[in-house]
Amino acid sequence: MRDAVKWRKQSRLIMMLAEWKDINPEAALDLFYTTNTYHLLCNPATGLELMSDAYIFADLQKELNGIK
Repeated sequence: MRDAVKWRKQSRLIMMLAEWKDINPEAALDLFYTTNTYHLLCNPATGLELMSDAYIFADLQKELNGIK
């Protein structure tokens, strides 16, 4: 169950990324997997998976824009 919830969250984030970058979902998937945000999302100790999609996506945008 927990994995299914995480996969759906990741799918939503990837689709948001595709729309934001105006790229196809496959390219967004490739980009998403290279981010620190993705790695943090995969680590349950960070608690990031408990945050809203909007919160995580804002962090992802900052990361991809080079903002700390």
